Amino acid sequence: MKDKSYMPVIYIVEDDDNIRELVLYALQNADFTAQGFECSRDFDKATEARLPDLVLLDIMLPDEDGLEILSRLKKDGKTKGLPVIMLTAKGSEYDRVKGLDLGADDYITKPFSLLEIASRIKAVLRRSGQKDDETALFVCDNVEMNTEKHTVKVDGEIVTLTYKEFELLQFLMENAEIVLSRDKIMSMVWGMDFEGETRTVDMHIKTLRQKLGAGGEIVKTVRGVGYKVGED
Repeated sequence: MKDKSYMPVIYIVEDDDNIRELVLYALQNADFTAQGFECSRDFDKATEARLPDLVLLDIMLPDEDGLEILSRLKKDGKTKGLPVIMLTAKGSEYDRVKGLDLGADDYITKPFSLLEIASRIKAVLRRSGQKDDETALFVCDNVEMNTEKHTVKVDGEIVTLTYKEFELLQFLMENAEIVLSRDKIMSMVWGMDFEGETRTVDMHIKTLRQKLGAGGEIVKTVRGVGYKVGED
């Protein structure tokens, strides 16, 4: 069971309303307290009032470059230890290298999956020594998943999955007994740019069931809606 006594506070600085709202939704459902800002001015005010546990920081912002914000944070004694994950455009290697040189803890390239965001945040919080209440072990019938060790076992035997198959099974097991639509699975596991390409979900569900063998029956099809893990 997850310890609900503390929910890490995450600030996201992103001027794209759609991306910001989707990430906020995903983080809140992953047991984070999340707050979003479209510009550095609002972010600075919030940081003065309360320091978050981690910042998701986009590079391209309307009033101040994200790298400039990062530089300010790392030069300020109050915020220099604050973990920061940069959100960068695909192919912008210079920005990624500069961000890491300035002290960023990690970077995520757009487009990204919402599940990846939550996973990266938890990893950075663990590395920084901050509290992380991630449940490492999920069990459903004869299938056991350990997210910390990144292993899946069926009847005690290791099953080898691809990265996306693992993420898909993790999302289903984290939301056991909840019916998940294909569109929601797409946005959480594959990212927002893949929305509508739901055949990808069906194909991965098929291969996932095959690889799980005797454990494949835990993944249920809900006709006309999507999939779930658990009882019919």
